Amino acid sequence: MAATIPPQSTLYDMLLNSSLEYAERIAFTYRSANSEFEVSYAKLFDDALILAKAFTQRKIGKDSKVMLLSDNRYAWIVTDFALLSLGAISVPRGSDTPTRELEFILEHAECEFLIIETEQLLKAHEEMLKKMKRLKAIFVIVADKTHRWFDHTYSYNDILKGRTLTPEDRDGFIAQRYALTLDDPFTIIYTSGTTGTPKGVVLTHRNIMYNVRTLPGMIALRETDRWVSILPSWHIFERAAEYLALSKGCCTVYSSVKTFADDLERYQPTLVATVPRLWESMYSKINQALEKQSPRKARLFMALVKISARYNKQKRVLLNQLPTFKKVFLLLRWGQKVRATVLLGLLAVPNRLAKKKLLAVQEKFGGHLRMAISGGGGLPPYLEEWIDAVGIRIVNAYGMTECAPAIAGRALDCDIFGTLGPPAKNTELRIVDEAEHELGPGQAGEIQVRGEQVFSGYYNDAEENRRAFTPDGFFKTGDLGKLTLSGELVITGRSKEIIVLASGENIDPSRIESTLTKLPFVSDAVLVGQDKKGLGALIVPDFEQLRHFVSSKFEHSVESTEALLKDKQVLDRVKAEMNRLLHPKQGFKPFERLQNIHFLDKEFKMGDELTNTLKKKRHVIEKKYREIIGKLLK
Repeated sequence: MAATIPPQSTLYDMLLNSSLEYAERIAFTYRSANSEFEVSYAKLFDDALILAKAFTQRKIGKDSKVMLLSDNRYAWIVTDFALLSLGAISVPRGSDTPTRELEFILEHAECEFLIIETEQLLKAHEEMLKKMKRLKAIFVIVADKTHRWFDHTYSYNDILKGRTLTPEDRDGFIAQRYALTLDDPFTIIYTSGTTGTPKGVVLTHRNIMYNVRTLPGMIALRETDRWVSILPSWHIFERAAEYLALSKGCCTVYSSVKTFADDLERYQPTLVATVPRLWESMYSKINQALEKQSPRKARLFMALVKISARYNKQKRVLLNQLPTFKKVFLLLRWGQKVRATVLLGLLAVPNRLAKKKLLAVQEKFGGHLRMAISGGGGLPPYLEEWIDAVGIRIVNAYGMTECAPAIAGRALDCDIFGTLGPPAKNTELRIVDEAEHELGPGQAGEIQVRGEQVFSGYYNDAEENRRAFTPDGFFKTGDLGKLTLSGELVITGRSKEIIVLASGENIDPSRIESTLTKLPFVSDAVLVGQDKKGLGALIVPDFEQLRHFVSSKFEHSVESTEALLKDKQVLDRVKAEMNRLLHPKQGFKPFERLQNIHFLDKEFKMGDELTNTLKKKRHVIEKKYREIIGKLLK
């Protein structure tokens, strides 16, 4: 069993210790050029040492700010390890970062070095980079020999060619741990900018090591666990997951959106870390695949899911595992339990059959998945119930870049379904109203948090830092939530995303949008209506499913995509179908119905309308479709 990480360990200490303790174990598996590669912890150590040695010769040292522009690949974690060893501060970003945003971050973070993934990516930003006078050198991860006299661009091939290691190199590499402290910054991560200009979150070794020490116990992480990785490595949720895996000697398999489904079956992970949007995608794909095979089979599957979900809910009523926000009279609670007992008896046989049949879905996840972690924000209730019904243990977690990232999570120590669990260990969390008064259970307000994982401030942004913290040191998350009587957190919205109608009604768009995506022909939806009399929605349709819906509801069919998007009869019928889901019987208010909808002819793209974790950039979408929104809600 692995030793406990000492309290004063930095992230670099942890990586060194794991490299030595688990030297012969496989740290990473990845594919390149149709070949599969496995990398041991010992090889990871050697690769990081060789790269750190090369960086030192190019003047990267303690506190050097280094932009790392790359997607998931083994070289990413090697580069990260090497920069950590030197005390350099990484400024990571994905390859889809627009040139203008990249220019802002390079300038604002005062980057002296740039590490870029490919020659093609370098050429895409070439004109802008020529203006970056502060840059001392550029390193290209994947390229042939690129260095020329009087040029400061090098490929990894240039700087690593013919490198050898001596015992003195190894000793020096290990000794560099003594130059680092817990309060040294190790990265500046620029937020994805869902509500405006990106802000640089400065994270220290103390912030990330809180997560590395605390989270493994919450999910009973063990050496034999295998992760399949799909999220961007530079994003704090994925980055923390990789550090957790490394801290316990686990293996991480680098996957991609294209190969994810196949990799789940091939590598049979025990753990998967994703975000809510990817679960929505999997939900749609499985249901659509069944519908294509046979509508009868699809209906049977949905019936089995409903039976399993209903059984699970009644069992939780009996075991007090559903969220409660106010005290329930003893007689009423007794009545609920009697009813649950009766229903459990009636559902016992159908549930056994349903669970047996639903094992086939678990096989799609490799058949060995003991836990799936969904991070960022809460899962939509329908999706959480679906995942639970098919027999996958879901850890619904809440975090932010500013907390590196853990705030709360419904892990193994919490059985209260439909919540985000209690705050993480030694984390103070409170709910406050607009006057900063603390609220009791069941009352919704802003979530504020204080703890060792919380960052100390945004880089070079005094005004934003004044707004971000309370006088007593709590970080204002900007998210809205409430606590159960037993202390579990439930997210109710995001304060900056709340739509306020002209009548003064406040509406959280996320709940309505997630409900609309239950319809098979809705790939995505964005609610609009700020300062308007009512609500509208921009709809990204699945055209194949939309045509199927039209042909099943109308006698005529619409041939062209353009005609389909503009057909008023189709729009009215789709709107009616949506408003059927937004009925008061489903918990929606009369003013939350849609007055109008508009079909978009293009999907939202990562790096444009979507962040790297597939969250919607509302300010970008609203600006891009301003004219359409204006006509939609006159």
